[in-house]
Amino acid sequence: MAVREMRETILKVENLSVKLGKEIVIKNLSFDVRRGEILTIIGPNGAGKTTLLRALLGIIPHDGRLEWKERIKINYLPQRMSKEKFNFLPISIREFFRFKTRSEEKILRMLEEVGLKGDGNILKKNPSSFSSGQFQRMLLAWVLIDDPDVLLLDEPMSGIDIEGETTIYSLLKKFWKKRKLTVFLVTHDLNVVYGYSTNCLCINKIKSCFGRPKKILTSKSLQDVYGTRIKFYKHTHR
Repeated sequence: MAVREMRETILKVENLSVKLGKEIVIKNLSFDVRRGEILTIIGPNGAGKTTLLRALLGIIPHDGRLEWKERIKINYLPQRMSKEKFNFLPISIREFFRFKTRSEEKILRMLEEVGLKGDGNILKKNPSSFSSGQFQRMLLAWVLIDDPDVLLLDEPMSGIDIEGETTIYSLLKKFWKKRKLTVFLVTHDLNVVYGYSTNCLCINKIKSCFGRPKKILTSKSLQDVYGTRIKFYKHTHR
């Protein structure tokens, strides 16, 4: 995705620290995000990526300064939103989307925009009846249907194949352009980081690197954040 012109800052983070119990999960993290950017957040397991998103949402306590621009609407897609969990929930797609809107016409239109065409019968289904790729499309529709300004996506492609993953990222790109979204994306896929990000934040409890992927993603910077030598190949999806 092409880097956009400079825009207003919608989030400023200064010396953010999070302690869970006796463990320091994030320490003195500072960065800022401008409207219309796609910030990918990378780091090893246990680096504090999910904790960072939860701190940005204000659902866990933190120290330091965290300042969002006023009247910003944020939607969050957590990592553990799996279709298997819906096997145990007696809920239809209609009922799931009614947490966001009661307009069936709007729901069907949004589902169609992500490639899930159908009549009203699709709304009677349980989300677990979808394939993995269809389920991720449905979740994308769910986080977009109430017109957010910002999306926080925590490893949204886990459990789907490469072809399905490419399709979902292409859809995300379409909506990013169309709706001028700001996106925070946690991922382990370095090709996605390089191909879709405007900025990248590398963390392992502390900030290891921050900036445009072409400038900061090097073997050394990745070794610093992951603690081991990593090979990667530069892609573009533009």
